[in-house]
Amino acid sequence: MKLFLAVVLAAFALGAPRASSAQDSPVAQLAWEVGPTTGAIGDKATIKVPEGMAFLGADGTRKLSVLLENPDSGTPTYTLAPQDLSWLAFFSFNETGYIKDNESLDADAILSSVKQGTEQANVERRKQGWDPINVVGWSFQPKYDNTTKALEWAILAQAEKSKQQVVNYNTRLLGRKGVMEVVVVASPEALATSIASFKGLLPGYDFAAGERYAEYRAGDHVAEYGLAALITGGAAAVAAKKGFFGAIAAFLAAAWKFVLAGVVAIGAWMRSLFARKKADKTQP
Repeated sequence: MKLFLAVVLAAFALGAPRASSAQDSPVAQLAWEVGPTTGAIGDKATIKVPEGMAFLGADGTRKLSVLLENPDSGTPTYTLAPQDLSWLAFFSFNETGYIKDNESLDADAILSSVKQGTEQANVERRKQGWDPINVVGWSFQPKYDNTTKALEWAILAQAEKSKQQVVNYNTRLLGRKGVMEVVVVASPEALATSIASFKGLLPGYDFAAGERYAEYRAGDHVAEYGLAALITGGAAAVAAKKGFFGAIAAFLAAAWKFVLAGVVAIGAWMRSLFARKKADKTQP
């Protein structure tokens, strides 16, 4: 399954890392591409990475997921972040087929489905010894922009044991053959500025030629569900052809993502590392 919600941005190993330099951090050792550059999201899309930002390919993001104790989604995922790691954005493509966007969104019904599916998903989280996640409510109700073909919403979640609250901002960018799923992870107090920063980068995002929503042609595969299913995991229920909430639970169990604290704690070190990488790029 693809990324659905990302949670928990706090402190790494209960405090600052013990490493003495940026390169000593396993996060810093990943193959970050420092802006200005262009990040390739597989063969589906690209995004411009300006100065002050960094991009991580699928292999690096897979290693990052291991460091953050996240299960493998089974789908190539890419990371975009400011160099201080004050927030993280994860991109993955879901080949759903063409999504018709003429569906109205019932925020209350959608939230109820997500809550019920999450409760069942927590059964699996407990088996893995992971902190269960409870959905508190909407931080930003679902909204669809017909011009940009982008669906966005934000859910406030809380870890059951630590009581750490985190807001997950989600965007779904509709394409001809599927959906680019994007989740931005940030602490609640940094949400507004993080979303503003992320949205400022979206004009630099573009589907590859032949992949854009407007390039739909008669005969293309059309999904059996609409916009609401992109939020609830109902797509999984359709694909699995089993109990609706059971399918949502399976979807969420595989898709919940933790970003452990300490990612922020090494932000200053990351900035110094990126400065060196940038200098290396400019050297003859």
